[in-house]
Amino acid sequence: MLQEFKKFLLRGNILDLSVGVVIGSAFTAIVNKIVEGLLTPIISLIFVVTTGSKSADDALGNMVFQVKGVTFNVGSVLSALITFLITAVVLFAIMKTVNKVMAATQRAEEEAAAAAPAEPAAPTSEDYLKEIRDLLAKQAEK
Repeated sequence: MLQEFKKFLLRGNILDLSVGVVIGSAFTAIVNKIVEGLLTPIISLIFVVTTGSKSADDALGNMVFQVKGVTFNVGSVLSALITFLITAVVLFAIMKTVNKVMAATQRAEEEAAAAAPAEPAAPTSEDYLKEIRDLLAKQAEK
């Protein structure tokens, strides 16, 4: 049973998946820092300037209303939507850039392969038979 488990863990799919999870975690950290450190402050500044509030939390916190005693916190929903959209845009931009770089690399590799001289084709059985025929014809002439 231990051997089967070891074989399962060492299969390519499991290793690829684990590498993907680790890289995905690191990539998530990058996207979160871009959103938290750059884009969210810009959006907060826009809210502060347009609403005249002291902070974006105050501006969004004021977006609460009640209907028959039921409280609707529109500001929290709006904040979550804005955060999601910002994160999605950053992720899209990063992935688009990565895809462009990968496509350019693949094109360069294909062009290099096309420009490389082709290896001569290996002789076929017909070529060998023709060579034998020619040699036999030479020997018959002697």
